[in-house]
Amino acid sequence: MNSIKKIIKSDLATGVLLMCATMAAVFMANSHLQETYHYLLSGVNLIGKFNLHMIINDFLMAIFFLVVGLEIKNEILYGNLSSFKKASFPVIAALGGVIVPAIIFMLININTEFIHGVGVPISTDIAFAIAIFMIFRKKLNSTLKIFLLSLAVVDDLISIFAIGVLYSSHIDYSFIILAVGIVVLLFMLNKVFKVRKVYPYMILGLIVWYFVYKSGVHATISGVVLAFTIPTKSKEKESESIANKIEHVLSPISNLIILPLFAFANTGINFNVNINHNKVGTLINGIILGLVIGKPLGIMLFTSIASKLNITEKPKGVSWASLFKVSMLAGIGFTMSIFVSELAFSYNHNLINIAKISILMASIITLFSSYLVIIVLPQLKNKCGICIKFKKLLYH
Repeated sequence: MNSIKKIIKSDLATGVLLMCATMAAVFMANSHLQETYHYLLSGVNLIGKFNLHMIINDFLMAIFFLVVGLEIKNEILYGNLSSFKKASFPVIAALGGVIVPAIIFMLININTEFIHGVGVPISTDIAFAIAIFMIFRKKLNSTLKIFLLSLAVVDDLISIFAIGVLYSSHIDYSFIILAVGIVVLLFMLNKVFKVRKVYPYMILGLIVWYFVYKSGVHATISGVVLAFTIPTKSKEKESESIANKIEHVLSPISNLIILPLFAFANTGINFNVNINHNKVGTLINGIILGLVIGKPLGIMLFTSIASKLNITEKPKGVSWASLFKVSMLAGIGFTMSIFVSELAFSYNHNLINIAKISILMASIITLFSSYLVIIVLPQLKNKCGICIKFKKLLYH
């Protein structure tokens, strides 16, 4: 429970930093600092052909996915995904929250050039979702924090798989073979040679990252692959495992530095972009409806059907109404959705900008609708109840 509390507190701080980084990026992209903003990110090659934008998206985000991978692995081995009974409800909810938005997007964008963006509305932003949960925490069922966190973890795993399958191009299989060879060596270090030092895994992890990058598969996948090779058990019972050591060091760096940097580098949305709704309307509608409607609809639909079929069981003390309130927060795709839009429409900067505007609009709509359902409607209901009681007293 202490580790979960740390994650929630960290995600609250991350959510605030993400908002600040986003506002700074939007301000610069729509002011006299626009050229400075783009030059800072893309105008200077810092390491070889890598500019700051590429370093953040291709390398630093691999570190972020390493941390996510370690969290997923820990949940699978010891946490809320460690048994079928524990995992079934958030896993089924996550599947619904991915499949329904994807179907909505595909139905709207079938036979269009935007169909490749199907991965954009399927993701939930852990940091933002937990941050908003904490803001509304007094009005929500506290036990659903763990549900939302577990759902978001499974959601990330599916999104990572989608990135690997949908958004890798011009694959060089010779580099994939080299990467697989290093991954096998990493597993041998863990399982056969019982190596319990951090540096061998990190050095070989860098080599895996390089080979994956050169192969054409998106380099961030290397972070997740590395996470699943790192030992989760220590030689002595009292000592901390390598996985925990790495997660403790990298988690604050990932949450408080890498994600805000990513937000700053990728949310510089220029609102002066020319949007021809007749041409790009399906893309905009697909993203917004997928996130705002598809996410909560999928979560509620899949969990309710699975519960009726006795495949899973709703957590005790949790009503369907309270579950719906939390499922609405899953519509905040933001960081992951922006990341996927960069990959899906890398051939057209204008489409990336339109996708980002749509993601931002979906997040704003989700926040506003969540506020109405969680805060405003219960207050109106209470006022109506008071009015009814007052009338009964008057006419008694």
